[in-house]
Amino acid sequence: MISLLSYTAMVVFSPLAYPGYDWMSMAVSDLSAEGAPSEVLASQLNALFGPCGLVSIMAVCVGVVGCKSKVLKLGIYFFATMEWVCNVGYHLFPWVKDAPASNPQNFMHLAVTVLVVVLSLASLVLVAIGARKEQIKSLSIWAIVCLSAMMIGPIGTALLPKAVFGLFERLSTFSAVVFNAVLGIYLLKGRF
Repeated sequence: MISLLSYTAMVVFSPLAYPGYDWMSMAVSDLSAEGAPSEVLASQLNALFGPCGLVSIMAVCVGVVGCKSKVLKLGIYFFATMEWVCNVGYHLFPWVKDAPASNPQNFMHLAVTVLVVVLSLASLVLVAIGARKEQIKSLSIWAIVCLSAMMIGPIGTALLPKAVFGLFERLSTFSAVVFNAVLGIYLLKGRF
């Protein structure tokens, strides 16, 4: 939950330090980009997102060891891998403000994003299937809801005007952050 709250605070309050930032059309990465006016504030507000998210998902990995469903375990492990790639990759390759996508650092940022998306989609599909087998139907529903939100994001950004890019990008990013919080709650409730 702390990870979710930290990320939410960064997304909501960092624009206050970025004159002209339009959340409807601009990416979340723009808030923490190298050279962005909000870079320091975004980093401060987001400080607990990565560490708390990693602690939570690693605890979930330990919690699912006893589950019978190998598919559920694999989904959780893929999700944990995504969290690590996200945390390490975006720290190594933050977006560079006002640089083209062909800039080596921005190119690597996009490569990390592709890997994060692929791991997220695979993990959510596996968890949706595995949770049903493990008789945790509500977790399967959460996985499907988050998967749907994650899919609506790229579809919306591809089909709709750039003026709403930020809105649909947030659907994708928040779906993974929310799902990590959901997994943590299920662990605390002893569902694994």
